[in-house]
Amino acid sequence: MSPEFEERAMPRFMGFVRMEEGIGAPPQALFDAMDTYIGEQAQQGHFLDGGGLFGTEDAVNFVVRKGETTRVDGPYAEAKEVVGGWALLQYDSLEDAIAGQEEFAELHAKYWPDCEMVATLRQVSDEPPQAADA
Repeated sequence: MSPEFEERAMPRFMGFVRMEEGIGAPPQALFDAMDTYIGEQAQQGHFLDGGGLFGTEDAVNFVVRKGETTRVDGPYAEAKEVVGGWALLQYDSLEDAIAGQEEFAELHAKYWPDCEMVATLRQVSDEPPQAADA
């Protein structure tokens, strides 16, 4: 990566929505508000990609334990809170990203007040992971 690109690169973030599975579909007012909000964020260059996820009944997991890999398909009786949606975001700063994620959460509070959810924001690392024994 050239030094010029690094200077211009804006930090990227992943936004996740976690909520109890099976609470039903959001009201149309939330869909409408989200369409407007995401459109504005995309136009400003903040929303890069994202969307909702199907339920865990269609999920496929690979569990690694003690050097063995096992495929485990849904549904999962023990799952209460699941990731229901995600977004890849880009902002000038962490503070701007936090403000954007708060706006996103506020839309849910306003248009779907019965919903209990957690909107998580995590910065995407641009560095390769380091091995534990490096």
